[in-house]
Amino acid sequence: MPTAAAAPSRLAYIDWMRGLACVLMFQTHCYDSWLSPEARQSKFFMYSQLGGTFPAPLFLFLAGISFALVTEKLWRQGVSPTQIAHFTIRRGAEIFALGLLFRLQEFLIAWRWAPGSDLLRVDVLNTIGVSMMLMGLLCWLILSLNRGPRRLTALVLAAAGTTLLISVLTPPLWTTWRPRWLPWPIESYINGVHNLGSPQAWLFPIFPWAAFAFAGLAIGLILQSDRARSREPWIFLSVGVGGIFLTEAAHWWDLQHWRFYTVYDFWHTSPSFFLIRLGMLLTILGGSYAWCRWGAGQWGFSPLIQLGQASLLVYWVHLEFVYGRVSILPKRACSMGTASLGLLQIVLAMLALAFLRTRWKGRGPEILGWLRRNPARAS
Repeated sequence: MPTAAAAPSRLAYIDWMRGLACVLMFQTHCYDSWLSPEARQSKFFMYSQLGGTFPAPLFLFLAGISFALVTEKLWRQGVSPTQIAHFTIRRGAEIFALGLLFRLQEFLIAWRWAPGSDLLRVDVLNTIGVSMMLMGLLCWLILSLNRGPRRLTALVLAAAGTTLLISVLTPPLWTTWRPRWLPWPIESYINGVHNLGSPQAWLFPIFPWAAFAFAGLAIGLILQSDRARSREPWIFLSVGVGGIFLTEAAHWWDLQHWRFYTVYDFWHTSPSFFLIRLGMLLTILGGSYAWCRWGAGQWGFSPLIQLGQASLLVYWVHLEFVYGRVSILPKRACSMGTASLGLLQIVLAMLALAFLRTRWKGRGPEILGWLRRNPARAS
């Protein structure tokens, strides 16, 4: 049997994927903030922004997988559905509160030139928090109704069904079925309308973004089953290959002439684009597992795993040095080479921050004690 110390290694692929999401996020934000109008016309920038479509789905997908791991662990320990829901929903509320706090921080830093409506912007942290609360409610409902041997199957089907439902409902909720009767701060969580009169593609409303979290929940529950644990390499291989087939099938479907929506927007609301990205996430998941188990993913120090272990912190901090008043380079004024050097600095600085965060985590009293004993050396 694996020891407790082996558990982090077994799940290293999750941190590795979070680290990959961080790097993709860094490059997207850096080039978007710093490149001059001329440099933004290049194919490189186009592909950079295309890569920027992955960080948010990765973070949400991994939040769903982590949620499944925690929920299944608590259930195996005999924790009641109500207690599981209390723990997971509270954690989701904490993430949501952090999202609101982040918006408040950004507003105060940009005092006098940021509009007050920025306080109510639906960002990715807000959506992760809301998704976790919704997943907590779903798991509570299913576990309360089905405590028998088929509970895991019921949870997987419920999570997968919710994934598809969110994806299918996204196009009309952005267009013909818009809940215009709601106040815009509430409607914005449904379709990202903000206060601008129409849904905004740069925001992260529940439709479609929460679907990635529920997809992660379904996959995470499958990976936690006894059958999957006993055949782990083959299960991950199946997930990766299945992702390729899902991507190709969704692309084929989109090429057909039939349409089911009055307004069709492939890049922002279509179920086809959602399924294409979900298929890619499944392939990345299988590849990450293989890389961390048989490749160089855990050979000594892994920068991606290190970033993944402090993903919330580096997400929070890097934005100030890229988009904020303390940006390390002038905005919309840099060449590709200058912006790339700035990107390298951001990656190294965030890696150092993540390293210090993981080394100092839980050692606050010890560090404070050392500072009190050695005040002159600390200064």
